[in-house]
Amino acid sequence: MPLIDRIQKDLVAAMKAKDEVQLSAIRGIKTALMKYKADQMKEADEAAEQQIVNSLVKQRKDSIDQFGKAGRQDLVDKEAAELVVLEAYLPQPATDEEISAAIAEAIAENPGATIKQMGVVMKAAQAKLTGKRADGKALSDKVRASLS
Repeated sequence: MPLIDRIQKDLVAAMKAKDEVQLSAIRGIKTALMKYKADQMKEADEAAEQQIVNSLVKQRKDSIDQFGKAGRQDLVDKEAAELVVLEAYLPQPATDEEISAAIAEAIAENPGATIKQMGVVMKAAQAKLTGKRADGKALSDKVRASLS
C-alpha cells in the first residue's frame, strides 16, 4: 500500500480516536507528501517518501534537543511522542552486524580504498543497506574507522 493511502487511513483512525499527538504527526507527513507532489509535479516514489519521513524525524530530534536546552519539558514530551509516531512509518533500522557487513562488502568492492575515497565506500555501503534505515553519521563514523 502506498504511503499516502496508509497515511489517509491512519489519519481517519486518529481523528476517530481523538488522538491529538498521532493526528498532528500524521498531518505533518501528509502535508510534506502533498508539498513534494506540488513541487515536483509527480507522486513521491518509495525512496522520496522515506526521505521525507526521515527529514521529519530529524526535525523532531533537533527540536527535542533545542527544547531540552531551553528547559521546555512540555514541548520535549510532545515532540518525543510525535517522533514515535513518525518512526513507525520508517523501515526497520539496520543492525550493527548488517552495517558492518555492508561496509566490509563496500571496501571489498573498492580494494585499496583510503580515507580519500570514503565517499565511494559510503555510497556503496548505503546501496547495500537499501530498504533498511541507517543513521548516516553512524555509518560515516564506522566507514572512517574501517578505512583508517
